[in-house]
Amino acid sequence: MANILILGANGSIATVVEQALVADNTQHHLTLFLRHPEKLTATIPNSTVIQGDVTDSAALNNAMKNQDIVYANLLGTDSIDQANTVIQAMQKNNVQRLIWVSVLGIYDEVPGAFGQWNKDMILDDYITPYALAAKSIEASELDYTLIRPAWYSNTHEIDYELTQKGTPFKGTEVSRDSVANFITTLINTPQQHIRESVGINRPNTDGAKPAWF
Repeated sequence: MANILILGANGSIATVVEQALVADNTQHHLTLFLRHPEKLTATIPNSTVIQGDVTDSAALNNAMKNQDIVYANLLGTDSIDQANTVIQAMQKNNVQRLIWVSVLGIYDEVPGAFGQWNKDMILDDYITPYALAAKSIEASELDYTLIRPAWYSNTHEIDYELTQKGTPFKGTEVSRDSVANFITTLINTPQQHIRESVGINRPNTDGAKPAWF
């Protein structure tokens, strides 16, 4: 059992993770931190809901107390500010394990025609804050795992492979269920993939763009 702080707790991936943890009967205590708790559509047993913005250091420090693992699934062009506030709060509260969902392309690691398509679709003013956030996290002393998903599909399947930072990104798409499964595995076995940045994709989906696009 661990105390898990989930930042961005009503996101499309985070809600799947929450349900998976409940289904696993792991008895983790979940702290669901989000700006609009009224949007939560499911009741999560053994959980605490806290309203707040991640860039609000006072609110985040309050939520961070006695946590074992922080899982952040955040959006927005203020990603660097989010990351720095999270790092500071974790250090202040002696929390070491961080699971951070980023985006693909932050290292210019996506090759070929898909890499160019991805650049055209994800503009620099969107991806740059994510790249800076990753750089800040990697420079910290936290036990982080950075996750760089391919484009999300709506298929309900668990089928994925991983690539490491410094190697070309593979595939074009991945299901939300697959990403949630990987995150749930990290929460349940937090010693895996320490200080790694991993891409995640569905095998055999290479191409110029996701098949469904």
